[in-house]
Amino acid sequence: MALLPGAAASSSRRRTVLGAVALAAAAALLPSHASARPAADAAAGHCARLAQVRVPGAAHQQAACLGELTTAGTVNSGHTDPADWAGLTPKDLAVPSGVPGIQIDGYFPDTSTTNTNHGWNHDAQFVVRLPDRWNGGLVVAGTPGNREQYANDRAIADWVLSRGYAYAATDKGNTGLAFHRDGSRPGDAVAEWNSRLTQLTRAARTVVAQRYRRPPARTLVTGMSNGGYLVRWQLENHPELYDGGVDWEGTLWRSEGPNLFTFLPPALRHYPALAAGGPAADQARAELHRAGFPAGSEFLWQFHHQVYWDLTQRIYREEFDPSFDGVTEAGTPYCAPGSVPGCDADYDYTTRPASVRKAVERVSLTGRIGKPLITLHGTLDVLLPIGQDSDVYARMVREAGRGDLFRYYRVEDGTHTDALVDSFPDRLRPLLPCHRSAFTALEGWLTTGHRPPANRTVSRPRNADPATLLTRCRLDG
Repeated sequence: MALLPGAAASSSRRRTVLGAVALAAAAALLPSHASARPAADAAAGHCARLAQVRVPGAAHQQAACLGELTTAGTVNSGHTDPADWAGLTPKDLAVPSGVPGIQIDGYFPDTSTTNTNHGWNHDAQFVVRLPDRWNGGLVVAGTPGNREQYANDRAIADWVLSRGYAYAATDKGNTGLAFHRDGSRPGDAVAEWNSRLTQLTRAARTVVAQRYRRPPARTLVTGMSNGGYLVRWQLENHPELYDGGVDWEGTLWRSEGPNLFTFLPPALRHYPALAAGGPAADQARAELHRAGFPAGSEFLWQFHHQVYWDLTQRIYREEFDPSFDGVTEAGTPYCAPGSVPGCDADYDYTTRPASVRKAVERVSLTGRIGKPLITLHGTLDVLLPIGQDSDVYARMVREAGRGDLFRYYRVEDGTHTDALVDSFPDRLRPLLPCHRSAFTALEGWLTTGHRPPANRTVSRPRNADPATLLTRCRLDG
């Protein structure tokens, strides 16, 4: 989910930013400044055709001519919300600049009101950015966790804009810790995520054609966690809209499991005994390993127990199985097994009614991708354990006969939230530079036919300087 719901906050005024606590490409494949800044169309000036750009289907839009579309300028101009992306990237991540152009903010018709950005109190908000110096491409993204439309601005938008891409992102149609209230039946809120990204992609392609007088030469979809899930779903269900995608630790929804509800409840049941120590601790550790949490990741468990596991299980279980806890909404926080009726530590997905699996089936993945996809996932991810997520999805793609469209890179010592690298620089590596290498590798795959390296584990260079790990990731090493 991306972060899954882990940075799931509904607005800068009413949320705590949880994360703020606390691939074939070598460096030569990463873009130089020159390659990142394509020549401008001589017939187009700064913010050309500003008055003509209209987002099809939008109920409201505001277009602005900006001297800077990256966060180097949008923070001060008010065209991003730092609370949306806080806690997702390492603190020393460089910020590119020098990208003037048009930004369009707005929303599509919707009945829910969880997103309070701009004071609109309206969901299905989007942002579209159109740089003056355009490389002919469009990148679209859905947000991680339950964040709003600016959540990818530091991790994804800044970089692709600096390379000349147009960029568009959606809040997925509902945000915040109570996202599950959206819709009329179980699974509706998550199902809306998929339709909102499809809607935005179609609209953004039209906007690009309005601004540059030709459609995008390529449309790429990318995102992390919940945003990575959307990449998978779009390439399975609407491959006609895209040329390819990069999935950064996407959430696996699968009605028969594994899914969140098969590995988070065991963590809630057994971690307290491990934390307490004593004779039951060793057995508790073994139970977490059995649930899928990898050996060697124990140093991350306390943080995830405090911040992610309980919250994620409760709010997503409420989305797909609201009857489990009766009239209680999203369960009882941090309840001990057997302590209250409907305690999520007691949740057993396999014994729940068939209707629950049917709700999950509505949003499930199949592996039947229709365009090239690169997936990357950290081996020390303890929100979406790799063995219960991307390892399984890679197998699904192969079994669906789509392996020739797929590359999978397991990133050694990567975890779900890159901001945690700041707390454990000697034990973790950021996934962000691997995402950029994967994106560059996808470009080569699509434009020259050069296939990325074979599926592999990308090892962490021993004794590597943290600054080097922040800028380089060799997918072939």
